[in-house]
Amino acid sequence: MQIYSFSPFGYEGALVTVEVDLRRGIPAVDIVGLADGAVKESRERMQAAIRNAGFTFPPERVLISLSPADLKKEGAGFDLPIALGVLRAQSEAGGKTFCDEQVLVMGELELSGNIRPVKGVNAAVSTALSAGITKCIVPQQNAQEAREVPGVFVYGADTLENAFHAMQELQNPDLFRRKNDSMNSAGFDCRPENQEEKSAEKVLFADVEPGFEYAEIRGQGKLLRALQIAAAGGHNLIAIGSPGCGKTMAIQKFPALLPLLTMEESHSITRIWSLAGLIKPSQPLVTSAPFRMPHQTASIEGICGGGPNCRPGEISLAHNGVLFLDEAAEFRTSVLQMLRVPLESGTISLSRAGRTTTYPANFQLLMAVNPCPCGNYGSPTKICLCSGKSIDQYWKKFSAPLLDRVDLRVFVGNPEADETDDHGKAIGMSTEELRRGVAVAVAAQRTRQGIKNARLSPQQIIEFCRTDSSVKLILEQSAERYGFSPRAISSCLKIARTIADIAGSKEIQAEHLKEAVDFRRLCTTIPPDF
Repeated sequence: MQIYSFSPFGYEGALVTVEVDLRRGIPAVDIVGLADGAVKESRERMQAAIRNAGFTFPPERVLISLSPADLKKEGAGFDLPIALGVLRAQSEAGGKTFCDEQVLVMGELELSGNIRPVKGVNAAVSTALSAGITKCIVPQQNAQEAREVPGVFVYGADTLENAFHAMQELQNPDLFRRKNDSMNSAGFDCRPENQEEKSAEKVLFADVEPGFEYAEIRGQGKLLRALQIAAAGGHNLIAIGSPGCGKTMAIQKFPALLPLLTMEESHSITRIWSLAGLIKPSQPLVTSAPFRMPHQTASIEGICGGGPNCRPGEISLAHNGVLFLDEAAEFRTSVLQMLRVPLESGTISLSRAGRTTTYPANFQLLMAVNPCPCGNYGSPTKICLCSGKSIDQYWKKFSAPLLDRVDLRVFVGNPEADETDDHGKAIGMSTEELRRGVAVAVAAQRTRQGIKNARLSPQQIIEFCRTDSSVKLILEQSAERYGFSPRAISSCLKIARTIADIAGSKEIQAEHLKEAVDFRRLCTTIPPDF
């Protein structure tokens, strides 16, 4: 029997072979293989756990090898595989034989012999499956997380004794539970093949939770329309407005407009959240699009990821979801400029100590910002006290290349007079009303190209954003008038494609492109001309 564990590094990580040799000599435990402090301390936890679990610790000299030898091993997840390796070596020394089965083992041991949960289980199981390992022994609290990887038999152990019995079950394949067995039964369980999966053609939404109802927002019709388009096509958005106008509140409700993730999207983000230790036992699979809102003091490492093991940053934690920068102008300039490449490529590569990893970072960027340091620039009723130089410095944080990657730009003012009904009450839209358009557009995109409109390649724009001569003329005139770059022209076509999808139209009409240009033309200068 071969026992494997997992050493996380970046998005990939590596399997670690755990070997134990009992030899004559003064009783001691030696661990080789570039083990860090936490792994070296496992020999003390492991010895106490073995004795307190009712086993006898071998009186020989114990050598534990973690290979590959040049790969640094970190974390407490090696406790359980090392303990099982020692017990297996002791059993083999007593004449018991084990099969040639390969098994992945992860878990931290308490001195009592109980097993504590660890992070990175989903990533470890996925890596093991790609290497042909289909049997796993993990902490009971991580079992559901591991079972979200289809095709892997998982044993959730709560004590060292149960984990050892699970290893013995590998001797008799008839003890394995079939795939349609109850997930709560003892033994190696696998996710049932007939488990219902979210179809790519169905657009499902979670229930609207309190505080996420857009009907509470009155008189901001243009902002709500921009958020609907952003949710439908995955477009980046910046909302500019004076303090207290409601831009932040509206964007914070944005998760209510996002449909549930498909199974492919869920597995990708679940792996990242597992590496970050954010998976909850009650929610082993991330089914809702992430919504990350970092503070303005966040560093480059916090946003893009880093550290000795290249932990995921906010842009990777927001993969297949949203990264919201409130008061975006208060972020460091270096942090804002770092977003340019991930926004374009959908990935981010990190390098540490000669090793490189690539995280997926296909996120949607939403920003809320004041028009100037005092917030009153462009207001018809309030006086701006900022000098021209201070406004220039304020907006220089947003370079033209960064803003050029933001499709939707909307100025948020006070509720307009024409956005009221006959009784003078401001008109609003409910979350359900906004969701209808989003659902129609998302369904059309999944059927047509399988990705959101914001991610269309140049070739796909030519194929799916066809326009007639009159619509092309409007686009050419708008590009010349507002000085649109080639990227801005492509952005207008993608926005118009999303607007047409919301309307259920197969072709981009003139009104669709005009609305797209209207949302795109703001912020064509720095500072923006309102």
